[in-house]
Order: sequence, then structure tokens, then C-alpha cells
Amino acid sequence: MERQLTAQTVLIIEDDPNTSNLVRLYLEREAFRVLTAGDGDSGLALARQHAPDLVILDLMLPHLDGWEVCRRLRLESDVPVIMLTARGEEIDRVAGLTLGADDYVVKPFSPRELVARVKAVLRRAPLMGPRTTPLLTHGDVQLDLEKRSLSVSGRRVPLTPHEYALMEALMSSPGRTYTRDELLTRLYRRGEAVVVDRVVDVHVGKLRQKIEKDPSNPRLILTVRGIGYCFTDDTFPAVGSAP
Repeated sequence: MERQLTAQTVLIIEDDPNTSNLVRLYLEREAFRVLTAGDGDSGLALARQHAPDLVILDLMLPHLDGWEVCRRLRLESDVPVIMLTARGEEIDRVAGLTLGADDYVVKPFSPRELVARVKAVLRRAPLMGPRTTPLLTHGDVQLDLEKRSLSVSGRRVPLTPHEYALMEALMSSPGRTYTRDELLTRLYRRGEAVVVDRVVDVHVGKLRQKIEKDPSNPRLILTVRGIGYCFTDDTFPAVGSAP
């Protein structure tokens, strides 16, 4: 078997030094080059500086949490991400994968299993195409992921940060129905003020006012009754209903 000449680099973004050191030890035993960061900001800086082959990302980070770190990584890179967290609820797993994570490991975990998952994700990585494109387009609606801007018929449409997060989620997967809970995870970080799912309806209503020709009869952002919302993929009837 031909030996790998260059060690692959794994970046661990984890605020618990015991967990970080344990994972590092097991990875280094498998000949990986390992970088570590104790918070989201320094983790992003290391990712930009060293372009790792994979990122192990804890969600419950101080200051800049793992949800936001993953979102920013996805805007800049297709680096594989394994999320590491003590939270095991299905909604958290779905939200993490929706943000672009490649795998999800719940604490407490087996370091050997985590290393096996790292190897499995890296084996799949060369077969994956780009996960994001700089420009999401549907008809005359364009969302520029690099500039974080929206235009309709060539006209720049100002968005609040929450409105942009919703448009990015919806336009990234046309035809995919998002529950209100899933969309809430894109709007509010863990630990922020408690909100109710009807807040999503308010933001969707404002978005429709900005991008729909007839907001009372939306043809882009569609309501899926009893579930949530989706962005049309032209296989849905061109009829929606306001919440």
C-alpha cells in the first residue's frame, strides 16, 4: 500500500481542554496533523490561515458559538465539518446538517469512533462537489453569498440579518420544506432571548413584501400548512398563502 506523504490536517474547535487534548492524542496516533482552538473566533482564524482538511466543531463555544462558526465556514469554504456537542435532540442534529455539517457526534463519545468518523468523512470528501455557490439565483431573484446581498430584477433589496439568514436557508434548497423550529435555529443563537415560532412568520411576511410581486399571493416563498415554509422549485403550484 502506498503511504500518504503529507499528513492531513484536522482543526479542533473545542473550549474544553480535556476533550480537545484527548481527541488530539487519538488523531495524532493516526498520523494526522492537529490544530486546536478554544473559541470560535480563533478557530475561524486558524481555518483561514491553515486551510485544514477537516474541522471538528463543538457547538457550545463561548462568545461565537458553533452554529455561527459553521455558517461562516460554509460561506468561505467547503471544508468537511463534524459537529461535536452534548446536545442530542433531533432538531439540533437536523439544524447542524442543514447548516452544512457532514456528521454529528454527541458527547460522551468514543475517541476511536470519532477518529473512524473523521476517516470516513475524509474518504467521502474528494467525491463531493461544492456545497455552496457564491450566487443563488431563481428567475430575477439573486442572493450573493459573498456580498451577503439580495437583488430582484437588478434592484438591490436591503435585508436585515434575520431576513438574510432566512433567504439563505430557503434559497439554498428550493423545494425543501423547513419547519419553523429549523428556521428559528438560523435566526437565533443558543442562549439568546427566548422566542416563539410565530416570529418566523413575521420575518417571512416582511420578506414577501420585499420580493413578491403580490405578497398576498406569494409565488416564491410558499407556506406548507402545518409545517413551515419552502422556496419554490417550480414543481410546486405557483400559489402560496400568507401565514
